[in-house]
Amino acid sequence: MSRHSDDTVEMSTSPADWLFARPTPRFEIDAAAASHVGKVRKNNEDHYAIVRRTRTREIVQSSLPRPTQGVSEDQAYVLIVADGIGGSAFGEFASRLAVETMIDLANRATSWVMRLTELDHQQIRERVEAYGLEIQKVFRGYTEVNPEMAHMGTTWTSAYVIPPDAVIVHIGDSRCFHFRDGTLNQLTRDHTLGQEMAEAGMPDEEVRRYRHILLNSLSGTPDPVPADISHASLQGGDRLLVCSDGLTDMVDEVEIIRILGSEGSLQEICDRLVEAALEAGGRDNVTVNLCHITQTD
Repeated sequence: MSRHSDDTVEMSTSPADWLFARPTPRFEIDAAAASHVGKVRKNNEDHYAIVRRTRTREIVQSSLPRPTQGVSEDQAYVLIVADGIGGSAFGEFASRLAVETMIDLANRATSWVMRLTELDHQQIRERVEAYGLEIQKVFRGYTEVNPEMAHMGTTWTSAYVIPPDAVIVHIGDSRCFHFRDGTLNQLTRDHTLGQEMAEAGMPDEEVRRYRHILLNSLSGTPDPVPADISHASLQGGDRLLVCSDGLTDMVDEVEIIRILGSEGSLQEICDRLVEAALEAGGRDNVTVNLCHITQTD
């Protein structure tokens, strides 16, 4: 799978550039997800969420001849996959706690970004860091009461979809992919020892031995956890896949591409991806989040 990442958001050169978004085509987003414990594990340590946010404007009264032109709605979706670590007892709890905390924080946020032009890259990074620090604070609260939880943690991969853009936040070894016209591009880089060894040119057999040793995860550490933040440009017909390694360890690129391009509803496609992982052995929990972008005008 090829990797594509753009970690930059262009800075505006005039007040109008950041105050008013450029006219863009209208888009609709469809999303679905599926998760399974697999054939080996007793617990499903994966947790996921799909969050939809809307912002609507409507002209209630006006002397304008066509006031219905003033009706519009912005949509944003967040696709999240968290894969817990720390053993079956605490991995499941850690991933659930991270997702629940993020949703609670989002409900208390003073503003939601509904267009990428509303923030520059530094502001996006500051927001991501703020969410991460709050989640870590919640983790520490539990470990202070229950020291046996000190080693729990979770991966975190999310896609904030605000067409024609998506912002991907990544910690660990779950993955996000961009699917367009039969091509699958990986938007994330695994934070594992195996990935470091592969990039250093180590033999494949050595890389495979260490591919699941995480070098980065969300936990109760007081220091900010470094997250990769990348940007993807979207167009009608694109799909974004966010998944745990229970899919990518069991199903190869050719099969993932075939399933993503197959006919059926998004839910049916999610179910097929999970089923493919199970048919290949299902050695781990498997979770997939999938969204489809449709241009409406």
